[in-house]
Amino acid sequence: MNWNNKQNQRLVQAILTLKTENEARRFLRDLMTEKEIKEFANRFKAAEMLIEQTPYFEIVRQTGLSSTTVARVSKWLNGKEGGYRTVIAKLHHRPIQMRSGLD
Repeated sequence: MNWNNKQNQRLVQAILTLKTENEARRFLRDLMTEKEIKEFANRFKAAEMLIEQTPYFEIVRQTGLSSTTVARVSKWLNGKEGGYRTVIAKLHHRPIQMRSGLD
């Protein structure tokens, strides 16, 4: 991923300007289709469920994601970027400890 690309940098800057839930909702709705929003919301739910060690089959059942997508979320959750972990830790107001057996 090239984060130095001007369009990518501008998108990140735009996200950082959002101050309220209402602003975020309105921006995301303008930026994405309803289907895309649902997909990303389900991926985020999958990440939270993986941290809680929810079995893949249950994540697939609850989110409607494919097992391949759940595996990809697990890979990113356990990856070096740490984006999911950072946001989930902030939402839960505690550090996220990675548990073995997530993937």
